[in-house]
Amino acid sequence: MTDAPIEISAHPSLDSIDAADWDACAGTTGDRPLDPFTTYRFLHALEKSGSVGPGTGWQPRYLTAHKDGLMIAAAPLYEKGHSQGEYVFDQNWAHAYENAGGRYYPKLQIAVPFTPATGRRFLTRDGFDALGMAALVQGAAQIAGEDELSSLHTTFCTEAEALAGKQLGLSVRLGQQFHWANENYPDFDAFLATLSSRKRKNIRKERAQAQAFGGEIVSFTGDQIQPEHWDAFWQFYQDTGHRKWGSPYLTRMFFDLAQETLRGDMLLVLAIRDGRPIAGALNFIGREALYGRYWGCVEHHAYLHFELCYYQAIDFAIAQGLARVEAGAQGGHKLARGYLPEPTYSLHWFRDAGFKEAVDRYLIAERDAVDHEIEVLTSYGPFRKDVREEQE
Repeated sequence: MTDAPIEISAHPSLDSIDAADWDACAGTTGDRPLDPFTTYRFLHALEKSGSVGPGTGWQPRYLTAHKDGLMIAAAPLYEKGHSQGEYVFDQNWAHAYENAGGRYYPKLQIAVPFTPATGRRFLTRDGFDALGMAALVQGAAQIAGEDELSSLHTTFCTEAEALAGKQLGLSVRLGQQFHWANENYPDFDAFLATLSSRKRKNIRKERAQAQAFGGEIVSFTGDQIQPEHWDAFWQFYQDTGHRKWGSPYLTRMFFDLAQETLRGDMLLVLAIRDGRPIAGALNFIGREALYGRYWGCVEHHAYLHFELCYYQAIDFAIAQGLARVEAGAQGGHKLARGYLPEPTYSLHWFRDAGFKEAVDRYLIAERDAVDHEIEVLTSYGPFRKDVREEQE
């Protein structure tokens, strides 16, 4: 390679970016992507379904970096008109910024929309990690500056990216969510054996009650998933979306595109009674992890939510030899079911230096609080004392 300059480009659509080049940077080639959410096919489905784009508050401005004609890096960049669908909450920052006379929105966001799952956000081809990330950060900050946007945010990045971002002058924010770790368990009972007696009995009771709902629980992956399954799941998703967010983030077309291009990356767990699905949980499958994403139902049955979302996910991860299950944002009830708190990271850049200083002071105090919360929550985990000591 020569010392030719790096060319940064912003794209309003993935259609102007070669899919193979994108996936080479994302490291998502092969039978099973490390991160299913940064694949070209997933992000393209969001765009083509209208889940992002005009009218959604998520306007694509995908970044690419080229050197000597080779695409060395890319980032899923969006111009945001609100703070919805991010799961790293900055509304208080927006209020403070606007109370001081500034305009917080629009802002820039490097993220996978509607997806609180940790993964690489600065997608770099092998051998270009540091150079590619630095170029993407510089390019995104330049766009924010030229367009007089308040800020740039990168959510659910990896710890390595957070450390590298700090070196580049970005502010690091710490959060936490609950993950289940597979300690090479041969089966679910082996996992239960690591829990305290009371927690073990509670989980067995919950599973028995959930499975007595009057039907069967069936898991579907790949070609086992059929178009009619999405008709049922769309009802579940709408119900949950309206209750949690006011309106669903994903459009109905997204699930049609998922059937075409994403079903190999998905695990769909359905509770079926009298031939009719009455509840379901949608997961995405990575090379090392199972990612729980959406749940919904049209009938309520005791503990069925826990069974479909948490216990069936554990069963699948054990059977497939996956290292962990990431169960999404929030949910302290996950703790009693073997999901322990893990840190998450985000990066932030502000055009106004004074506001950055204020946010940095806030982040220091918040980081101490999150560290303490993780420590306390872990101590209340369901594992036997000897197992907790080994984990430490």
